[in-house]
Amino acid sequence: MSDEQRFLDRLAERNAQRGNEPTWIAARRQAGAARFEALGFPHRRVEDWKYTNVRDIARTDFTLAGDAEFSPATAAALTLPVDAHRLTFVDGVFAPALSALGDLPEGVQVLPLSQALEDNHEAVGGPLGRLTGVDFSAFAALNTAFMEEGAVVRLAPRTVVDKPIVLQFLSRSGEHQVMSHPRILVEAASSSQATLIEHHVGEAEAANFTNLVEEIILDRGAILTHYKLQEAPIKDSHIASIHIEQARDSRYVSFNLNLGGGLVRNDLVTELNGEGAEAVFNGLFYGQGRQHVDNHTWANHNAPRTFSHENYKGILDDRAHGVFNGKVVVKRDSQQIEADQSNANLLLSDRAEIDTKPELEIYADDVKCAHGATTGQLDEEAVFALRTRGIDEQTARGLLTLAFAGEVMDLVDLDAVSERVELAVAGKLPERFNLAGLVETASALNEE
Repeated sequence: MSDEQRFLDRLAERNAQRGNEPTWIAARRQAGAARFEALGFPHRRVEDWKYTNVRDIARTDFTLAGDAEFSPATAAALTLPVDAHRLTFVDGVFAPALSALGDLPEGVQVLPLSQALEDNHEAVGGPLGRLTGVDFSAFAALNTAFMEEGAVVRLAPRTVVDKPIVLQFLSRSGEHQVMSHPRILVEAASSSQATLIEHHVGEAEAANFTNLVEEIILDRGAILTHYKLQEAPIKDSHIASIHIEQARDSRYVSFNLNLGGGLVRNDLVTELNGEGAEAVFNGLFYGQGRQHVDNHTWANHNAPRTFSHENYKGILDDRAHGVFNGKVVVKRDSQQIEADQSNANLLLSDRAEIDTKPELEIYADDVKCAHGATTGQLDEEAVFALRTRGIDEQTARGLLTLAFAGEVMDLVDLDAVSERVELAVAGKLPERFNLAGLVETASALNEE
């Protein structure tokens, strides 16, 4: 039996359990399955996957979760302490008992995909799959084949959501390894504004597979700040395809923060389709042990006077492996655009490895574009300078590492998110230190 056939057999089992569903959903499932079978799992001879081996995913006999049972106490310990509207999923299954939407403002819809399909499947059918088709990748096709749960977020024109919207995905440890294929659809109408927090976390011994597809549609003047905090257990695999469509004067700000997971791949693509549209990609990935983190980003400037800014930082320890491939494409006649791209990496071990490739593809002549990448290690003189201030070596290295991440983290407005990243990157620093002052000192030493 081929690796692909094992997944198709699971799909056939699941389809046999389904009741009647709209014809268009069944047709899309079939198209996804056919495309997945034709493409097969990507291998390292495929350029976009040359540094990422998905063999362990392909060869594992994953099952599908049948319920959303999860210890409320454990869930509470894993949940970000933020005042928010929250949807929670356990291994891809909606968990109403762990969700807390509260009173949503007028003009805001936040609901599980299953409910959105049941309430009005025709309203979902149009935008769903418009940005991420089955041809994008084998994993996108696989997600379409299994598509049944996830989240739908809709904002009416001129709606401003004061509290963040949290989509929490919990991974459970158990007798069987589980796969989930969540689908997220965000539609922000003209001049609406919201903050979306997507949080992936789970029990320490979980060894599951999440295959996420997310489509975000921003109408004219819409603003979305999107935090993707990935703290999956170290044995989990996480594949994500995120596509954004931006109309005139819209603004999309991404914080892609990767701290967990054994094998992680993020594809982040924005289509800047209207003048004045702006995309800001902030990224931080931290790997230790044998973690593998692969980030591929695209900013497609399809209209003149559009803007993209990207700053990704990687921190790798032990035998961790990081990949960054950022691409800016300026289409023909997309004049007066501005695009800058930077990837800086810090290797904390001689065995850690990074493969970085920032790219520009330009078909217009009146543009401002820049890109660059750097890789280095901690400055031993800076470590020594901190130690002369009475700081032990481990703490000094933690502070310098945290200072390196500061350029991205200084832009994070949510303390709960910052604290999770700080703990992962620098460890538990002694409370007796003035952390802010020492990080500022460490940053200055880094710059010197």
